[in-house]
Amino acid sequence: MLKQRLRVALQKPVSIYRKNKSRFLVVGLLAVAAGCSTGDDKLPILGQREAITKTVNGKSVTDSVYHTIPDFKFVSQYGDTVTAKNLAGKIYVADFFFTTCPTICPKMKVQLKRVYEKFKGNPDVALLSHTINPDHDSVAVLKEFADNLGVTGKQWLFVTGDREKIYDIGQNSYMVTAQQDSSAPGGVVHSGAFILVDKDKHIRGIYDGTTEKGVDNLMNDMDRLLAEYKK
Repeated sequence: MLKQRLRVALQKPVSIYRKNKSRFLVVGLLAVAAGCSTGDDKLPILGQREAITKTVNGKSVTDSVYHTIPDFKFVSQYGDTVTAKNLAGKIYVADFFFTTCPTICPKMKVQLKRVYEKFKGNPDVALLSHTINPDHDSVAVLKEFADNLGVTGKQWLFVTGDREKIYDIGQNSYMVTAQQDSSAPGGVVHSGAFILVDKDKHIRGIYDGTTEKGVDNLMNDMDRLLAEYKK
């Protein structure tokens, strides 16, 4: 299952951004191979693990610390501050886009709207879309964009902020491409991936957000992940 998801996630972004434009995505997804299955029918926890040695009751104990999404501070389409606290107790899907994207973003938003409609009103689910063109995508622009998609409320947040911080969290935390590239359509390069994050801020899946099949897999895994917490 893990190898199949990796293969699907890798195929589309690499075909979209040839040559070296997808290097961060490829590196990030290869790092997923270090993810470890949690057993039973649970989704694996993706990303590299770090061995931490500590002293417990006078004995040296080594634990594995899984890759987690760090805290962040962005601004939503409503003009309010969004941090990791806004997503506490929720699983969520993250992606990267920009409102004037001429290539894959329209496909991605059509597919993410399917996720939004399926889980609309579920207090345990959130969506978080990061613009990678904050110079253009102001709060007002993001609000208009969300309105045009038919998105209401705060379950699906479109966030903007410092460009470098957005690129950093995309590449180093979510393990996907997010960078400027003057040769790319729209002047920026980003992954078409949707990233599934659990309530502990661990990445549990990376999916092709440009295809119906990829998003079907995402929604199935969201159901599986929610079922883990019910148990």
